Amino acid sequence: MPEISKKGIKMPQSPIRKLVPFSETAKAKGIKVYHLNIGQPDIETPESALNAIRNYDQNVIAYSHSAGNISYRKKLVEYYKHHNINITPEDIIITTGASEALLFTLQSILNAGDEIIIPEPFYANYLGFSIQSDVIVTPIPSDIKNGFALPPIEQFEEKISAKTKAIMVCNPNNPTGYLYSKKELETLKELAIKHDLFLIADEVYREFVYDGKQHFSIMNLEGLDNNTILIDSVSKRYSACGFRIGMMISKNKELMSTALKFAQARLSPPSFGQIGGEAALQTPNSYFERVLDEYTKRRNIVVENINQIEGAFCPNPAGAFYIVAKLPIDNSDRFCRWLLEDFSFENKTVMFAPASGFYSTAGQGNDEVRISYVLNVNDLADSMKILKEALKVYPGRV
Repeated sequence: MPEISKKGIKMPQSPIRKLVPFSETAKAKGIKVYHLNIGQPDIETPESALNAIRNYDQNVIAYSHSAGNISYRKKLVEYYKHHNINITPEDIIITTGASEALLFTLQSILNAGDEIIIPEPFYANYLGFSIQSDVIVTPIPSDIKNGFALPPIEQFEEKISAKTKAIMVCNPNNPTGYLYSKKELETLKELAIKHDLFLIADEVYREFVYDGKQHFSIMNLEGLDNNTILIDSVSKRYSACGFRIGMMISKNKELMSTALKFAQARLSPPSFGQIGGEAALQTPNSYFERVLDEYTKRRNIVVENINQIEGAFCPNPAGAFYIVAKLPIDNSDRFCRWLLEDFSFENKTVMFAPASGFYSTAGQGNDEVRISYVLNVNDLADSMKILKEALKVYPGRV
């Protein structure tokens, strides 16, 4: 039998999706499963985006420019200007989701065997993208006790080597919901200048910031134009994950011309996604105000309920729509699978993502789960009730 590639064997399973077969089995038994494992919002996609697709009237669905439709990129320039980010259409490459933007970035700035530093826990696919690009992830551990704040800069310094080419953060953070401050990003800026590194920020949750706090973009770090790369997406902003539209943004001309070669190799980004994404830019502020208010209520339900459980703890995140919770359990993978295979309460159960899958350091996250608060407040309240009942009888409770 022919052998599978070493790269394929190294590719990690998604902690978000790997338990899907067990949820499907539970549903086949008639058990209701609350999906808090995946960042798939139940918020409605803006009507303007849906109508643009419904009203498409061209006779041919054609390729776009490899960098994306120029009309879309011009309108994105105006969107970013409202966020105090001043760019040109040439600074933007439209991609097939933020995933492709990350792949283009890694393949444009790192050689095989080079290293990228990322605070952990981090979005699980960062590791998968790095493996696809033959890049080594160097993790810097953050601590749940201080809400997963940026680790001390000395820890970054200790890990930088001749192979280190970039530092990446997700802000607001997936999976923790932590919002990096301007001060924290300024410390990374100094590190990037000192060691001539790229600084990458995944800012797809920019609109979801709570408690009156403000998001600060790496594109607003002065004197760092050739080092900064912004990763963005319409998936969560407009609850349009299926559009598969993201953006790679940088003022580094050499970098963008390099990335464009990768974009040309895959021909063009999705046509209907671009049509919907461009129309979504008409979405009024009132939409985001309602969504923000809804997510704040959802966050509060999850955080308050978990912190009432003996032996459990989760910080109160300032952004995104995720929390990482520490639970009195022996193994998060085992616990999450047990919830689907062996437990139900009132014929219902809940699906989480084991947080161990968001760490690249072995043994970390074994007593943590990531929870996406993407369901309505009633479903979330019911989910938290189910979690409390489950922990009363889980055989691996510690």
